[in-house]
Amino acid sequence: MDVYRFAGRDGVELACRQTGSGRPLVLLHGFMGAGSHMLDYGRFGGFAEQGYRVIAQDLRGHGDSAKPHDPAAYPPDVLADDGLALVGHLGLGDGDYDLGGYSLGGRIVVRMLVRGARPGRAIVAGQGLAKVSGPQGGGVNQRALTALVGGAAIEPDSPDARITHWISEFGADPVALLHVMNSLVPTPEDALRRIATPTLVAIGDKDERSDADELAALLRDAQFVRVPGDHGSAFAAPELTAAITAFLAER
Repeated sequence: MDVYRFAGRDGVELACRQTGSGRPLVLLHGFMGAGSHMLDYGRFGGFAEQGYRVIAQDLRGHGDSAKPHDPAAYPPDVLADDGLALVGHLGLGDGDYDLGGYSLGGRIVVRMLVRGARPGRAIVAGQGLAKVSGPQGGGVNQRALTALVGGAAIEPDSPDARITHWISEFGADPVALLHVMNSLVPTPEDALRRIATPTLVAIGDKDERSDADELAALLRDAQFVRVPGDHGSAFAAPELTAAITAFLAER
């Protein structure tokens, strides 16, 4: 698997992995993840065997990409800026590639679409309408990160404690992740209605983001599928891979 660096929109160094050859399939991972997780823990690496050049970016503040602590390095919508910079870096024209993301990555796919990305097909998995169009901050992730950054005590066996455990397991940078969260931008419903790219919206049948079907209903050309699993396990469900394979094959 090749790993290389490219410059984000403001020159920050970002990491990217690719495998296979053929039609480019650009993938964006979830919060606290990395491009390698898409390829190794999900089943997305298998698309290389189906004739795709699979390209998995490490989002800013994640993986092997830069993790600056300066808040100025995380302006609003910077992850979408970085995704558009990757498409430009790869020299991909309108319709020359497909674009997909899981969880946070799915949210950034939506932002890229409304900001002018024109893939042939798009995949928004592990994401629902409220997370896409509603308030972007708050919740257990932001509470846990704020406590870690500020040195506050975290109650044992609480949801916040479980998040801090995962941050430690992944070797993540809580300062950078908190800045990432603060950079996220909602996508209003009227903007969602203008997305014309054929899009697959997929969600686990036990995922708390139960309004993914409402997200799909707002898009002009969307298919919706539920696959077995919660937010974590649906990521690796063979049914998700099968749904994406079928969707991409419809081109």
